[in-house]
Amino acid sequence: MADRAYRKYSALAMVQKLTVKAVLEMGLIEDGDRILIAVSGGKDSTILAVTLSRIRAALKKQYDLKAVHISTDFCSCCKKSVLSERLEKEGVPFDDVFVPVIGRLKEGRKMNCYWCSTQRRLELIRYAQENGFNVIALGHHLDDVIETFFMNMIFKGELCAMPALLRYRKYPLKLIRPLVYVEESRIVEAAAEYGFLKAACSCPYGRFSRRRVIRKKIDLFLDGSSPAKRRVLASLTGRNFDLLKE
Repeated sequence: MADRAYRKYSALAMVQKLTVKAVLEMGLIEDGDRILIAVSGGKDSTILAVTLSRIRAALKKQYDLKAVHISTDFCSCCKKSVLSERLEKEGVPFDDVFVPVIGRLKEGRKMNCYWCSTQRRLELIRYAQENGFNVIALGHHLDDVIETFFMNMIFKGELCAMPALLRYRKYPLKLIRPLVYVEESRIVEAAAEYGFLKAACSCPYGRFSRRRVIRKKIDLFLDGSSPAKRRVLASLTGRNFDLLKE
């Protein structure tokens, strides 16, 4: 019934509606926040930037936005000019920062997804602090959260999820994931509706990742059911714990 009710909204409007819901329910954004959005050029982070720019009135909050793209030494085909032009039209300033991810590897070490994400996250934190931002926003969505939960449980033996709100202890920063209520399929629809063509290059190291394997298993397990996904997300919160906040 709920999914049928959603159909009266356009895909972009539905993403915005769910983002407003997440921001208000989880207290992700406050008046005066200066938010740095990490954009890859892919659909998720681009739609996030567009959405955060457009929902200010609905949130009744004043906040600044800026998008930053982290370039690496193994990925040079991202259409940054296209991404920059699109975000500038939405009132979101754009910047690009280069990180020598492979160049930082110590001798004898092999490139992997964890190393890459760690180095890019460090640069985001550094950029945010040097430029006066107190919030970092990432484009992870509902499916990402569910996949991460099962990955942590299966491969690490831990019951932990990808938090929608994380307050760093070492830095005067908080990290938010405003698309936590949004399924990837809705973002795909929103990107198509928005006329957005992918501007990011594919990562050569992620083709055979564990995440891809888990994603296929979850698809089989949940059979693509939206209500089932929302129930899994709801199970990550409770009276005595909340795996979506740290």
